[in-house]
Parts: sequence; structure tokens; C-alpha cells
Amino acid sequence: MNIPVRWAYLAVFIGVCGHASSEFFAKLTGVAGPEVSVWRYVIGAIGLLLWSLSRSDSRDLLTPLREDWRGLIPLSLLGVSAAYLFFHWALDFASVIQVATLVTTIPIFVGLANLAVNRTPISTVKIVTGALAVIGVAILLTDGYLDVLAEGSSLQGVLMALLCAVLAAGYSVLAKPMMQRHGGMRVTTLAVTIGAAGLWLLVGALWGIWVNPLTLFSMPEVAFWSLIVLGIWNTTITQLLWLGGLASAPDMTRASYLFFLKPVIAAILAIAILGDKPTWLQVSAIALVSGSVLFEIYRQRLIPARK
Repeated sequence: MNIPVRWAYLAVFIGVCGHASSEFFAKLTGVAGPEVSVWRYVIGAIGLLLWSLSRSDSRDLLTPLREDWRGLIPLSLLGVSAAYLFFHWALDFASVIQVATLVTTIPIFVGLANLAVNRTPISTVKIVTGALAVIGVAILLTDGYLDVLAEGSSLQGVLMALLCAVLAAGYSVLAKPMMQRHGGMRVTTLAVTIGAAGLWLLVGALWGIWVNPLTLFSMPEVAFWSLIVLGIWNTTITQLLWLGGLASAPDMTRASYLFFLKPVIAAILAIAILGDKPTWLQVSAIALVSGSVLFEIYRQRLIPARK
């Protein structure tokens, strides 16, 4: 399934909605970080494989693997296996708030990677809107949590989350040419499948935890359904829409700015579902982040190009 250009930004946005709840379901499983990363991507890979093999336009998974295996395999091991091992492992040391804060910096690293790899310049407008969005994210996620963010014991988790953001951004940029050649669905399916295999071997070798997918059905109900949601919604669907949308977007850096909405979506869900009452500072932060993202996405319409 190749995402049409006109739907690219919407696909990225829906993918961001999936990312917005991944930390929550990961913690809800009650499974340690390294192990939950294996469960997430094994289930997600199964979902993607079933979807790809059911469609004639994405059924041929051997061609991209045969033609681009030298780049696809190491890229998958770094951008999926390593990145999301660090993401889930970080949750064992740092709070959900801290991890979400650091992972939200992915658009910054996408812009830098795009500059380094494709020589795509970062415009002044992108720098300004990106800086404003970062300020808004910082305000939103630190309001009332300064004591949590100041804990020195969580430094290891914070660094892991930052490394996850760097690796995920690098993957998004480097995988785009492959997605354009073979289609986002096929490349995403192969990357997640290779990444899942890498995670299974890595966690088994380093932690001695050899995940057996058949034991999923004997888990407590909360853990079972949390892993299913984490694997299908937060991985199968989210990865396809996020990575496929970025690959189809005419301006990858601009599309990646939608990721700044991740904490905003999480805050809105907390208000709507948990009944949290937002402070004026939170409302201001949401307006700042949303305004920055919307301006960057629609600035060409808002400010007509000079002739």
C-alpha cells in the first residue's frame, strides 16, 4: 500500500496519534522494557506480514530484500531493533513524561539528518517554528513535573530515549529512497520483521529472555490486551502510516513536525478520558505547539509565494 501524496500528512498525523499512547500501553503491560520491545515488534511484524501478503501490490517481499539487503538489514537493526530497545528500556529508568519529552525531538533530528544526507536546507521558518514547538513541548511536559525531571537517577533512561530519537530519525530519512523504489508497505514490513528478529536475538542473548509468542495467551488479561494494542495499533498501523506518510510527503521535515503534536494529543486524551483539568499554562503550551505545527504545514497557503 503506497500512500498517495495528498494523504501523506494525514497518514503521518494518524501515526502520531498511535505514538501518543505507546508509552502508556508499554507501562500497562507490566513487562520489563527489553522484553516488551520484543513482544511489541513480534506482534507488529506478524500483523504487517499478514497485511502485506494479503495484497497483490505488496506481496512480493523478496524483490526489495534481494535488491537492497545491504542497506535494509543494517538499517532495520539500527532504526528498529536498537531504537525501540532503547525506547522501552528507557521506561525502566525514566518516567513516561521524560521519555515522551525526549522522543518528541525526532523532528529536529529528521531535519538534521535530511540536511546531512540529502543536503536539504533547514529554512529560517522551520528553525523558528521548530524552536517554538520545542518550547511548547517543554512547558507542557514539565508543568507540575519539575521534581520528576530533576531526578538524577533517571539520567540513563533520558539518554536512552534521546538515542532512540536519533536512530528513529536517521531511519526515516535513509529508508525513504527504498520506500520510493519498492513502496512504503513492503519496506516497512521487511524493516519491522527484520527488526523484530534482531530484538528477539539481542534480548535473548543479553538478558536470557527468549520470548515464546505462544505464552501470550497465558498472560494476565491486562497484559494480554495491552501487548495486543501495543503490537497492532502502536506498531503495525502506526509504523505503516508514520513511515509511509513521511516517505510520500513532498517535504519530509515539514511532515515530521506533526510529531510535536504527540504530547498535545496525550494531554487532550488525559483531559477527555481521565477528566484532568488543564492549567492555563498547559492550554498556552497546547496552543503554542499546535499553532507552530499548523503554521509550518500551511504556511505556503497563509503566505503566498512572491513572484
